[in-house]
Amino acid sequence: MAFTSPEFLILVLAALLAYYLLPKRVQWVILLLASCAFYLAGGIGAMVYLLYTTVTTYIAGRWLGALNQKRQGSQAGAKLKRRKKAIVAVTAAANFGLLFMVKYWDATAQAMDNLTGLALPRLDLLLPLGLSFYMFQSMGYVIDCYRGKYPPQRNIAKYALFVSFFPQMVQGPISRFNQLGPQLTQPHPFCADQVKYGIQLAMWGYLKKLVIADRAAVVVNTVFQTPENYGGAMTAIAVGFYCVQLYCDFSGGIDITRGVAQLFGIDLAENFRRPVFAVSLTDYWRRWHITLGSWMKDYVFYPISLSKPFARLGKFTRRRIGGRLGKIIPTSLATFLVYFIIGIWHGANFRYIAFGLWNGVLITGALLLAGPFVRLRTRLHIAENSKWLHGFRLVRTMLLVFIGRYITRAPRLLVALDMLYTTVASPCLYQLRDGTLLRLGLQATDLAVIAVGVAAVLVVEFLQERGMQVRKSLEKRNPFLQWLCILLPLLILLFLGILRDAAISSEFIYKQF
Repeated sequence: MAFTSPEFLILVLAALLAYYLLPKRVQWVILLLASCAFYLAGGIGAMVYLLYTTVTTYIAGRWLGALNQKRQGSQAGAKLKRRKKAIVAVTAAANFGLLFMVKYWDATAQAMDNLTGLALPRLDLLLPLGLSFYMFQSMGYVIDCYRGKYPPQRNIAKYALFVSFFPQMVQGPISRFNQLGPQLTQPHPFCADQVKYGIQLAMWGYLKKLVIADRAAVVVNTVFQTPENYGGAMTAIAVGFYCVQLYCDFSGGIDITRGVAQLFGIDLAENFRRPVFAVSLTDYWRRWHITLGSWMKDYVFYPISLSKPFARLGKFTRRRIGGRLGKIIPTSLATFLVYFIIGIWHGANFRYIAFGLWNGVLITGALLLAGPFVRLRTRLHIAENSKWLHGFRLVRTMLLVFIGRYITRAPRLLVALDMLYTTVASPCLYQLRDGTLLRLGLQATDLAVIAVGVAAVLVVEFLQERGMQVRKSLEKRNPFLQWLCILLPLLILLFLGILRDAAISSEFIYKQF
């Protein structure tokens, strides 16, 4: 059930009416029923995967909670810790093993066949909606229970709601139980302002998705289907359109998710915070898919970098290599592993692995060059808060991200490298003047809509970056302006998005992950 489908809007409206008209004690039940209906739209098979993860992680959480209650002496405590680690390991193997079989087995079998001639069977298993999102969320819950961060949820139905809460199933955020769980089960009185803010946020997301991203997708799909027909300049323009598409598709989807949740009084974690204003690649990934980065940091990076083997590695490199390089090798290796995992998380394709390594190399390089860059800046008498330096960092970061988008959008890594080479070696600038851009599926009016839409997004995000709360600022304006800011986007959405000619499919890009 797509967020942009009439069925989804009907589901939200029906759930909303029941949520506020029926007794508050059953509000969480309404959300659970709505989540089940949303997921069942994908078929019974998809529900089986969801139930599997829910039951296995629920049992593990309860078991770990019971073990946490036991008294721990020195010897008994060590044995208890080993049992707890074994529970986490088995639960992780059971769930991530399933994720591997569903998402990566066929690609692995194909690779083995190509490399060794070993013909492994293909499974062709259903890839259910949101599998990696709710699996990461559930395993985060299990690890938190292992650490004793909070007691486990005793009611399996309430825990099932945490795993399956329907607004976040398409593309996150990956929520933490102590942040989301209590919100889902506590009563929420009707609040007109909360509902209004939710509608405004969801509408803003639909505008970005349907009016901007889906238009940009037409150019992107046309060029990337036959990249050999276009020179480097048009290829670069297509990658630029892809950056616009991905930015508005993902941020728009997150706005819809958070807006719909806000209708029910639920505040989901922020997952997208104006990455276009990032001043470094590290800063960019702190702003893009925030909850995935936070999950990787808490459950992968820190456990690896603080482990005993890495501590021994750190002592060895500091003693044998010394200097800044010796200090950062263990941290850099852990960073490489994190981005390698993030790359694989995006899909079973070498281009995603290359994308992860690309980011790992750049971030490690930035650590190594931080000292020389500071010394160079000092010699040139450039202040740290210089506007020129800030602008340089913005442009540098966007250029690195731009290059990375070749890798993630091209069908294969070799195609991405060939397109990068074409961009530099064979720009074919004449295609910028001969009308090629208007033969990529869009009219001049569509290009104008994209340009105006991107400008509007950047203005809003610039104001937010400066600390303005745009929706609350509207509350201080006269009622006419408030209504205009609601009705005008609605009309734009209707006539330039939903009802426009030649509308294309509205599947979200992150749905495939």
